[in-house]
Amino acid sequence: MPSSTARLARRIFSPVIEPERCRTKARLTGGRACASSTDRGGAAGAPTSTRTKRLLKATDRFAVVVYDHEIDVVADSQPATPENRRRALARLAEVDARGTTALAEGWLRGAEQVGLHIAERGVNRVLLLTDGLANVGITDPAELTRHAAELRARGVATSTFGVGADFDEHLLGAISDAGGGHFYFIASAAQIVDLITGEVGETLEVVAPGTTIEVTHPEDVRVESLSPYRFSASDGRTAIALGDLVSEQHLQVVLRLNFPFGELGREVAATVAVTDGDGAFAGASGGSNSVTLLWAYADDRTNDLQPRDPEVDRVVARLFAARIREEATWLNKQGHFDEARGRIEAVARRIRGYAGRDAEMREIVAELEGERAMWAAPMTAMELKVCHFASASMAGGRDEYGRAQRRR
Repeated sequence: MPSSTARLARRIFSPVIEPERCRTKARLTGGRACASSTDRGGAAGAPTSTRTKRLLKATDRFAVVVYDHEIDVVADSQPATPENRRRALARLAEVDARGTTALAEGWLRGAEQVGLHIAERGVNRVLLLTDGLANVGITDPAELTRHAAELRARGVATSTFGVGADFDEHLLGAISDAGGGHFYFIASAAQIVDLITGEVGETLEVVAPGTTIEVTHPEDVRVESLSPYRFSASDGRTAIALGDLVSEQHLQVVLRLNFPFGELGREVAATVAVTDGDGAFAGASGGSNSVTLLWAYADDRTNDLQPRDPEVDRVVARLFAARIREEATWLNKQGHFDEARGRIEAVARRIRGYAGRDAEMREIVAELEGERAMWAAPMTAMELKVCHFASASMAGGRDEYGRAQRRR
């Protein structure tokens, strides 16, 4: 009996907790620790900090770091009291743009400030904002991504904000993915306030920190996440790290299970559970927060005749389309125009192969096919950033502005 593959689209709805209860819960469990590491060249300035710091309570902590080729701690980690906020705003107003971009050191200095006062059962996050390339100090993308993952393992997440046309969107996206945060593209300075304030607002509404999908399965079954979440496997258990979820957030996570050779009629089970650092999912479910799924080995004809699940197919098609667009932006940026177009065409054919008469999937195919000429020619830096951000947001289950999607 040949090996086979199954796809599973798991819907995740975070518990519904009113905003004021979120704040109470956060105060009881340790509050939030937040640091802003801002490139002087793209400095958000006092208006941004005024709005974001107004969201913080005196039980929260904040720090502000600005950087270019030098690093300045404008405000070290301190409680977000009215007086501390006023003093930080006054110092930030004196910041001027200067030289190059020591992105790594500025970011890690901000992470250091958060790490000095970890909120053990709260949310700890660095907001990294830049309008340039990492060109001083650590600049290797793999090393920067590794630092983000290590910080995340220590309980410090990183969200990134790229301003204008000159930053590296793939690097900032990789840092936020590895760091358990979110990536935002800011086309113009006028958007800085709203997007950073939105990220801080989401941080204050986290109700399920460190959410993880845990799949328990036979050791010879391989489980992987097709959605852009980091996963690890060991001894028949695969964990997919979703990060911190806010009240009423809705995620659709696609998992692929690869089964080995097996005998006809043999059944294979896997249990899927959702856990988080505060036990919010266990409390919301009122009982078990897991489900057990069952598959049986069958001959090729029986397998081919079983009905497809169109809902899963649609989720997978949207994910594949988003992922290939993200990949195509990189290829186009590197000048590999024919390869970018060819990969778009290949995914369109793949989706067409199972779309049948489904209107939504046929529309996805038509959109991909309609973009062939675009990918086959040079694109501007801003066009590439717009496409990359839209694709990365969709693949990660967020809206076109990078915000969490909520239950309707």
